Amino acid sequence: MSAQDSIIRIAAALIEDEEGRLLLVRKRNTDAFMQAGGKMEPGEAPEAALVRELQEELGQLPDHLEPLGIFTAPAANEPGHQIEAHVYRACMTGELQAAAEIEELCWVTTEEAELLPLAPLTRDHLLPLVATV
Repeated sequence: MSAQDSIIRIAAALIEDEEGRLLLVRKRNTDAFMQAGGKMEPGEAPEAALVRELQEELGQLPDHLEPLGIFTAPAANEPGHQIEAHVYRACMTGELQAAAEIEELCWVTTEEAELLPLAPLTRDHLLPLVATV
C-alpha cells in the first residue's frame, strides 16, 4: 500500500448547540466518539460530501457550513491509515437522531468530552479548536 493509498479523505462537522455543547457520534461496533461526517466519494467536493453525510447520519440538512480548515490525524477505526479531514462548523436546527451507521450521539461540554474515548482528530485538533473559540 502506498502512502497515498493510506490517506482517507473525509468531511466532518463541528456542531454545537445553543448551550455551547459539542455533538459527538459513535459508529456501530466502534468505541471512539467523533464528529459526524464521512468519506468523500471520488470527485465529490468536501462540502457536498458533508451535506450528504449529515443527512444520512443525523436525518437533517445543515442550515449553514463554515469551513474551519483541513486537519490530518490517524484514522480512529482503520489501523495504518491517516485521515485528511475537511472540517466545517455546521449550524443545524431540529432534532438530530442517530441513523445509518451511527449507534450513539451525545451532546457534551469539552470537559465531558475529554472523559470519553475520542478519535484522534477530535482529541488532538477539534477539542482544542472549540476551547479557543
